[in-house]
Formats: sequence, C-alpha cells, structure tokens
Amino acid sequence: MNISFIGTGIMATAIIKSILDHNLFKEEEIMGSFHRDKNAQEIKDHYRINTTTSNIEAAKFGDIVVFSIKPQVFESIANEVKDYIKDSQLVMSIMAGIDIETLQKNLLHKKVVRCMPNTPAQIGKGMTVWTATKEVEENTKESVKQILSSLGDEMYVDDEVYVDMATAISGTGPAYVFLFLESLINAGVHLGFSRKDSTELVYKTTLGSVLFAIQSGKHTSELRDMVTSPGGTAADALYELEKGGFRTVLEKAVYAAYQRTNYLKDLNKKKGA
Repeated sequence: MNISFIGTGIMATAIIKSILDHNLFKEEEIMGSFHRDKNAQEIKDHYRINTTTSNIEAAKFGDIVVFSIKPQVFESIANEVKDYIKDSQLVMSIMAGIDIETLQKNLLHKKVVRCMPNTPAQIGKGMTVWTATKEVEENTKESVKQILSSLGDEMYVDDEVYVDMATAISGTGPAYVFLFLESLINAGVHLGFSRKDSTELVYKTTLGSVLFAIQSGKHTSELRDMVTSPGGTAADALYELEKGGFRTVLEKAVYAAYQRTNYLKDLNKKKGA
C-alpha cells in the first residue's frame, strides 16, 4: 500500500515521521507534493521518501491520498487532481472547514475520511477525531486507525458533526491551554520567580495534574475539592476565577470556535457551488 500527501506542511510532516517510526509504511511507499523544489528536496533528504512538485503525480501515487493543504486553496487543487483520483483510492482530509460533502463534490469521489488532528501529534501525543463515508471498507478504516494512532490517540465518530465539535475542543484546544500556561507563568513572574523557574513550575504542575486526573478516574469537581481547603489559598483563588467568569469565558470561546468552523464550512460550500 502507498500513501501520498498533497501539500506537505507541519501536520503532514508529523504524519510522515510517525508512520515511518511505527513501520506502517516504507520510505518508497510514501510521496509528498510540494510547491517549491527546495522544500521537496529537504524532505526527501531528511525522510528518504518520494517527493514531487506535481499534485497530479501525488494523486496518482497513493492508495491513500491525504489532503493537507490550506482550505482556501482546496477548490483550485481539487480541480487540478479530480480527474486522476480512482474509485479504489481513499481520500483522507486533515483540512479544517472542509466537510465531506464539499470533498466529495469537488473531487468527484465517494471514499472519504475526514480527520481533525491537533498539534501535539508532532510529538506522538495528539488527539485525532475522525469519521468515514459508508463507501470506506472496514479494512481501510483499520489502516486509517493505525495511521492516526501513530500520532497519539484517535476517536472514531459516526456523525461528522462531532468532527466539527472536536475542531473547537481538541483541534483548537492547545491554543486555550497555551494561553492558560502563559498567564500562569506571567503570574509567577509577577510574584517574583524568574521566568525560567516559573515556566518549570507551571509546566510540571499542569502535566502532573492532567496525569493525576486521568489515572484517578475521579470527576474534576472531586479533584478540585481535594485541593481546596475551607478558608485556604485555593478557595480564594477559585473565588476570583469564578467572579471573573472563567468558566463562562472559556465556554464562550469554545462555542465561538465551533461557530467559526461552521461558517468556514458554509463559505467553502458556497465557493464550490
């Protein structure tokens, strides 16, 4: 089996590295298309895979053809390659804001998997939510599952709407976490820690808290109560967070990301109409 990537950005490169590290594909079974010769050569030298500057060549090569381009250029590239994708091939998309209907319509193709990975996939700690059309066979789904599992964890959903929801939670989620980390680090610096020490304290505390939450199996409210003594420091801190609308602001942020996902989907549908 061969796999090809149309557009080989950061996430596609992470997938290439992961499937090679997990021996899912050999170097000669992988191809990536690039806009520039220089980029193609750099990846070829580093990963020893096939590279090209022709999207058509990449579309012909893979049993699995991964679209990892920017959503705004999808329509033009789809027009370029749609006549070269065979019914037997699987189209796999990691593009945000492009739904299955748009993929099928623009590519004239039915066998489609839509995925929403996130940036921790670059270190094998990603979370990917995905779905597939009814035309995708079970053995092909298993191959997709192995590919996505090499990036970290994966979650298959029957309804595409959950992929859109995941875009707002796990896809965009690292941005929320990074802002939280940045704010907490800055608070530590304000108290008097060096930025280096504050960063270490925040990173290790956050990592430990997440691992503890996963392993404990307890509800987050129970875990919070374990840290919060009556009249203690955590009680005062949490009071200020609640007074400042911490929960509400975060929930609104997630919903805003979800609304933006739906807006982009509708926009891309109109463009292809």
